Amino acid sequence: MHDFCNGDAFVSASGRIGNRSHGVDIRMPSLQRFAALCAVAAICAGCSRELPAAPPATSASPADAPATKRVVGPLSEADAQALATMNDRIKGYLALHDKLEKSLPKLPTEATPQQIDSNQRQLEKLMRSARANAKPGEIFTADAQPVIRRLLTTVFGGPDGKQLKASIMDENVVDPVQLKVRVNARYPDSVPLTSIPPQVLQTLPKLTEDLEYRFVGAWLILLDTHAHIIADYIEAALPK
Repeated sequence: MHDFCNGDAFVSASGRIGNRSHGVDIRMPSLQRFAALCAVAAICAGCSRELPAAPPATSASPADAPATKRVVGPLSEADAQALATMNDRIKGYLALHDKLEKSLPKLPTEATPQQIDSNQRQLEKLMRSARANAKPGEIFTADAQPVIRRLLTTVFGGPDGKQLKASIMDENVVDPVQLKVRVNARYPDSVPLTSIPPQVLQTLPKLTEDLEYRFVGAWLILLDTHAHIIADYIEAALPK
């Protein structure tokens, strides 16, 4: 008869127990032989079973999250199309941003803070001039805004919603009306930038490094990080 188990340890039907790797071969009495056979058979049965696969991640990263599958679940085709109108506007904004930024003198490799600030303010002026007639809703389109509000309501209405909102509001005790938040306005230098929880970033359309989502009070703004201006905003986007 064949030996039990295909690993290094074995117990043969004739009563030998040993280890192939170390050349051990021990004769055993019949009672002990039977017990050893049962033990090794149980071990081998466990060896033959594959370990269960690791559970999938609960959410994709912003870079990997497809347009129709986000933290809050798959979007309807209509919602995906509505967000696509915003994505088209973002592309247009970034094309203008890149064109104007390239028209500025190139910063030296080891630019001083003063040179960086001057470059930023020059870009700010160029962007403001090029978008002199820009109004709220030019990037956060009328089609996209209801979808974004609904997505945020779902995120903040979840089990971690209160904690997520608290993490934003703890560093965001400001009134956007008093701060005069408006399109093309410079983001107030005296107001710290809020941290945006990953759950929110994974829900909203992905941005490039030139643009960031931030909350000012309950308003969601689109911040141009290079020009330091507010490209667009949605009032009362943060659910109560």
